[in-house]
Amino acid sequence: MFDFIGASVVYYNDGASIGLLIFLVFFWIIFAAAGYVLTSFFLMRIFDKAGVQGKWRAWVPIYNFMIFLKLGDLSPWLLLYALGASILLGWIPVIGQLIGLAAFVLTLLAAWRVGLKLQKEAVWLILYFFLAIVWLGIAAFDKSRWNTAIPAAPWAGNGFLGDRTNWQSIPSQVPAGGYPANPATNPAAGYAAPPAPPTGYAPPAAPPAAAPQPPASTQPPASPEPPAAPEEPKA
Repeated sequence: MFDFIGASVVYYNDGASIGLLIFLVFFWIIFAAAGYVLTSFFLMRIFDKAGVQGKWRAWVPIYNFMIFLKLGDLSPWLLLYALGASILLGWIPVIGQLIGLAAFVLTLLAAWRVGLKLQKEAVWLILYFFLAIVWLGIAAFDKSRWNTAIPAAPWAGNGFLGDRTNWQSIPSQVPAGGYPANPATNPAAGYAAPPAPPTGYAPPAAPPAAAPQPPASTQPPASPEPPAAPEEPKA
């Protein structure tokens, strides 16, 4: 009798645990799907601002963030390198976490550059660090316009980090005429020398010096004489 009751309790506990596990898995799938839909939709809006052709590109996993890195002046292949390294080395306790952190840092750097092109200050990276999906939503729906006329990225001359790809569907991120000088790294770039005078120009003659004035008298002025006393009336 007691064995039957114990077996029933164990069966009930196992059934409840399995039911809870199924619920958690279902909830996680719904949550992940909603996050994917929102992220892809926000990226589609940002790609549209940047002039990327083909809205479907924002809905392809991994490929959409490769485009995001390219818009952020980073090589899009870096994301594939990080993904491949995580597949090969992700089972190692410490190295796996470092690879995941490196992939996030790449998207953080891309968000910094994309934010600059959308007139966002660097402080906006704090929001991306904690709530990336909120940052994407703000960048997608605010009234900012895409502008590539910003100083080059610090890694622009780096062959590993810098973007060297040429994708026809994505406009070049190099502004017309090249990148403007960065006053933070080249302070003299913000100084413009005055224009040279035209040929044959002669400066006007200096005005003549004023004639010297005679020095003022150093003697004190004469004191006024006292008035005369009134005459007494005659008797």
